[in-house]
Amino acid sequence: MTTSLSAKQALDDLTLGARPDGRTLLTADWVLAHEGQGHVLLRKGQVVIEGGAVVFTGHDFPGEVARRIDFGPALISPGLIDLDALSDLDTTILGIDHFPPWKKGRVWPLSYVERGPYEMYTPEELAFQKRFAFGQLLLNGITTAAPIASLFYREWGETVAEFDAAADAAGDLGLRVFLSPAYRSGGMVLHGPGDMRAHFDEARGLQGLEDAATYIARQAGRFDGLVQGLLAPDRVETATLGLLQASVTKAEELGVKVRLHMAQGSMEVNTVRALHGDTAPVWLARNGLLSDRLIAPHATNATDEDLALYARHGVSIVHCPLVSGRGGSSLDSFSKLKGMGVNIAMGTDTTPPDMLMNLLVGLVTCRMNDGTADKVSCRDFFDAATLGGAVALGRDDLGRLAPGSRADIAVFGLDDVFMAPSIDPITTLVTGGSGKVTRAVFVDGRLSMRFGEVAGIDMAQAREQAQAQFDRLIAQYPARTWDHPPVEEIFPPSYPAREAPHG
Repeated sequence: MTTSLSAKQALDDLTLGARPDGRTLLTADWVLAHEGQGHVLLRKGQVVIEGGAVVFTGHDFPGEVARRIDFGPALISPGLIDLDALSDLDTTILGIDHFPPWKKGRVWPLSYVERGPYEMYTPEELAFQKRFAFGQLLLNGITTAAPIASLFYREWGETVAEFDAAADAAGDLGLRVFLSPAYRSGGMVLHGPGDMRAHFDEARGLQGLEDAATYIARQAGRFDGLVQGLLAPDRVETATLGLLQASVTKAEELGVKVRLHMAQGSMEVNTVRALHGDTAPVWLARNGLLSDRLIAPHATNATDEDLALYARHGVSIVHCPLVSGRGGSSLDSFSKLKGMGVNIAMGTDTTPPDMLMNLLVGLVTCRMNDGTADKVSCRDFFDAATLGGAVALGRDDLGRLAPGSRADIAVFGLDDVFMAPSIDPITTLVTGGSGKVTRAVFVDGRLSMRFGEVAGIDMAQAREQAQAQFDRLIAQYPARTWDHPPVEEIFPPSYPAREAPHG
């Protein structure tokens, strides 16, 4: 693999985490610009940024610039948009080979609830995991994120304090975020082997909504607009109608979107049918709650009726093919939804938070479900990770590089020896790339990442802290696992492990 010395030297001369003074001209073998209704590839193209905006895309910029940075064999792309962006230390990876979920601490047992759920992380640990996760997103070329975290290890919902820290982290690192603390009016409780039941506390959920709304009113617009609001009721199966109605009303008042996970698993589908007599999308439509304000991960368990309702009401879905595939499900199918006119955005929702890897998994699973390869292309998935996310957020200045758009840019190397030979740059990145080929990231014109170095955090040191924190979390799993077995029984290694005889 070769690195353009001119790019490395030029970026080293800039202040990490800051906007360069004056105009900066970026060039590479390929630029993904936006013209008219879609992206176009510019061979040996140029992008000029000034302040937080793009002022030019094309060839032969006629104006004066303060500096020129040539990335050589690379693609200068709009930054990727992740609307289900991992923002904690992912616990779903513990379930990759350990089944069933109810037996592995994925649902609170009644004994744990009766003793009183508690926070398994300290406030400092909660703040740290957001900062570390945001750094990982930037390393993968993600410039806009709607954070998601597990509530399984929480006392109830997310806290305002940790999201104040998350906003500060976004500002320090230079990541565009749409967020507020997740809240819920219920949770699933394990009453016996496989016997999961919803327990509700609507008043607690409504208080969480008020806290989230107050948070948005206070935080939205900080750091030159990098921090914006989004309401996040946690999961549809443990949301009461009153909470969802109040959430939509509050979102309209605040002018923000609502993200609600639904049509994503058999437990959810069965629970919602038992409680409300229909699937979640049908239940919401019956109560006037489907609209283009709603962002709905994951749709892997959506019926044809559900999908038709999404299309009719302008609901955006967030496709997270890696985490869905690990759990044995897939979107059926990307091409089908696209043909119906459903807007599709992308999310990562697991570790690694690698959007390019997700695009490949999405491409493969779509073609397997379609039974043919000609109904979907790499371009379709790259559109979803850029333009689809922008549509879901209602932001036509994101997900594209055009004069007037925000200067949210990811530079992907095309000279990686594991990704050879290179063909069309989009096909090359989707079929053979990973976030590891991300060379640089600008967010709102700020240099947020250069050649693995992230503004505001030492990722190598943070990785050690993250592992130690995760190990402490795993040690607490017996408390919230059915029959409270030891950790080594909950999560045995892939093969029998033998300790060294003398330590």
